[in-house]
Amino acid sequence: MGQVKKRSPGLVAIVFYKVFSASLLAFTSVALLLALKNYEGLDDFAEEYALQGKLEIIKYLLEKLSNLNPKTLQFSGIAAGIYAAVTAVEGIGLWYQKAWATFLVLGLVGISLPAEIFELSRSVTAVKLVLFVVNLAVFGYLLRETLKAKNSEGAGG
Repeated sequence: MGQVKKRSPGLVAIVFYKVFSASLLAFTSVALLLALKNYEGLDDFAEEYALQGKLEIIKYLLEKLSNLNPKTLQFSGIAAGIYAAVTAVEGIGLWYQKAWATFLVLGLVGISLPAEIFELSRSVTAVKLVLFVVNLAVFGYLLRETLKAKNSEGAGG
């Protein structure tokens, strides 16, 4: 087994970002699947809760969830769960400095960047902009480190 080199602060930051993202996605998946399981109760709860004039964001989320088709909830919950698992695998692979994890992250982030640019061209929000900048930074950092490692292997080998 190869020795694990000291992790750079950039790599540690990316791993924490991946773990945080995986946690949010897993939570979202569970919430969507629970909403699906309790779809009728959610609809009733949304109506009662909205009438009481509680927090606007909760009212907004309940309204959106109760208007979704159950099949959409199921698909979204499963997709979020799969994406959470892939993101967790990326983070674990990066933590152990596996080359496949770097290429997986480069591929998945690289594929998402054009879609993020398209979304930003349609409407700019703080969340979209922050996610785009973070993903661009992750992609740039990992690409630079990969090229640097390849060049040092070529020069030393």
